[in-house]
Amino acid sequence: MRMGNDIDHFIQKIQEEIIKQARKTYGEVFFHRWQSPLYIGRLEGADVSAQLKGQCGDTIVIFLKFENGIVEKASFETDGCAPSIVCGSIAAELTLGKDPEMLLEITAEKIITKIGRLPEEVRHCAFLAAAVVHSAVDRYMIQQIQKDKDAAA
Repeated sequence: MRMGNDIDHFIQKIQEEIIKQARKTYGEVFFHRWQSPLYIGRLEGADVSAQLKGQCGDTIVIFLKFENGIVEKASFETDGCAPSIVCGSIAAELTLGKDPEMLLEITAEKIITKIGRLPEEVRHCAFLAAAVVHSAVDRYMIQQIQKDKDAAA
């Protein structure tokens, strides 16, 4: 039985070291958002969604629900790594309370600033998250133009 306790202790020490290194490398904001991502999951009744696949193979989907032209609710899904989860979560958060024009001001730099720091090798996740927001805005605006055309017909 002693061997099992030694293995458990060894695994616990490795996990503690991984957590310590993750906090050191990515910072507290990243670490907490990775452990408890906000705005994750499909948003039922979304007015628009967009999906993009990044250069690394990760996909981020954003869902937006508008009320009087302002984002009332937002969420995201990803099949990606921790940086994709965190960047998708932050991107969804940044959309709240914004109109389409303001959504286009969401950039990778703003996502990184909100996180605090993001290592160079995973910054592409922030660019992917910003790009998927912009794609959703494009789709939303096309929908609005079509609605206006339909109403005029």
